[in-house]
Amino acid sequence: MVTGAGGALGTDLVARLTAPGDEGAPPGDSLVAVTRAELDVTDAAAVRAAVHGWVGETAGAGRPVLVNAAAYTAVDRAETDPEAGAAAWAANAEAPGLLAAACAEVGATMVHVSTDYVLGPLPGGARRPLEPDDPVAPAGVYARSKLAGEQAVRAALPDAHHVVRTAWVYGATGANFVRTMARLARERDTVDVVDDQHGSPTWSADLAAGLVALARSSAPAGTRHAAGGGATTWCGLARAVFEELGADPARVRPCDTASFPRPAPRPAWSVLSDVSWRAAGLEPLPPWREALGTAVAHHPELLLG
Repeated sequence: MVTGAGGALGTDLVARLTAPGDEGAPPGDSLVAVTRAELDVTDAAAVRAAVHGWVGETAGAGRPVLVNAAAYTAVDRAETDPEAGAAAWAANAEAPGLLAAACAEVGATMVHVSTDYVLGPLPGGARRPLEPDDPVAPAGVYARSKLAGEQAVRAALPDAHHVVRTAWVYGATGANFVRTMARLARERDTVDVVDDQHGSPTWSADLAAGLVALARSSAPAGTRHAAGGGATTWCGLARAVFEELGADPARVRPCDTASFPRPAPRPAWSVLSDVSWRAAGLEPLPPWREALGTAVAHHPELLLG
């Protein structure tokens, strides 16, 4: 079962699970994919009915796994608008707990997607790829709601959960940084982009493939990190987008975070380690620059901005 099936990641999960051949569903597998319109994951009764109905209809078909790709991601709006903040808390903190509780009732495993935003700075200002057991220090409504969601999933499913933190996700559908930079490349001579925030850009199709592999694995319960390999800054990612367009990357000018204040604080260091992912016997996600080229080759509309 996939929740949040209408979003960028959810769309890729469904595509992966319905693909022909070895990449898709093996014989006898089944998929229930629900969008936000089809299931309000903040409604306890609706969630319980949906999960019980899903497992009841597929009884005996194998091990049930729910992949939760539903989330509220308008981080700045959640910080400035009380109603949006409440919506973020309901979707990111309370809903995962409801889904996990329902999974516990029917004996299902849950794969829950979380975020680099929950992590804090390393002691002494160290800069190394972040591990799942590094300190958490969520700053802002969105970050706190996502950490609360992680905690709710672990509490309800101590032996049957996979919490997966990722970062800087962009997909073929919806608004994202790559599409925005492609648009600005056509509209402006130069673009100023933050160069003091570091992270691991993640192509949503690669993340979806990794989540499906995790769901089908025998990996023990736990928290893991999965993101594009390597690291860059937002400026570096923007320059790579310009390169894909055949535009001069020097038109992207570096600036610091203080030049572009935002309501919700962004982590300065979001480079995620793949050690926990490899330890589970899983293939790490491709390097971020290679993945961007693949994304553009398969979805040239990304560069339409």
